Amino acid sequence: MPKRRRGSRALPPLSSSPPTVLPPGTRRPSFETLVDRALAGIPPRFQAALADVAIVVEDRASADELDAGGVPPGGDLYGLYQGVPRTAWGADLAMVPNKISLFRRPLEADFPDPDELEIEVRRTVVHELAHHLGIDDDRLDELGFD
Repeated sequence: MPKRRRGSRALPPLSSSPPTVLPPGTRRPSFETLVDRALAGIPPRFQAALADVAIVVEDRASADELDAGGVPPGGDLYGLYQGVPRTAWGADLAMVPNKISLFRRPLEADFPDPDELEIEVRRTVVHELAHHLGIDDDRLDELGFD
């Protein structure tokens, strides 16, 4: 079950400067807006793959998701892909639902700066979409993605 573990693959801080302070009256984009921006930024040749997978935002991973993912006690996830990668589809394989879960609370807790949060949401979306396309964690590491 491919996943993005909290802390283990986090983007290093962009700088040591204090978090971004928004001008009075300015609202931070909602988490869902950040997900929408990340999805809109997927290159056109991969956009079709998005039609085959549900993208959901949840507060955090369930105990079953953490257990199934081998996450140690006290650990958490940023994202999780559940399903059959496109590279494993076959004529005799019944289509099963594919789902990418993005876990809002761990991401917001680890990336309080709005700009860094947006970057990490995009990285998590791309990481989980890569799993849907058949790319495993080892290959993502080889590519320098994680």
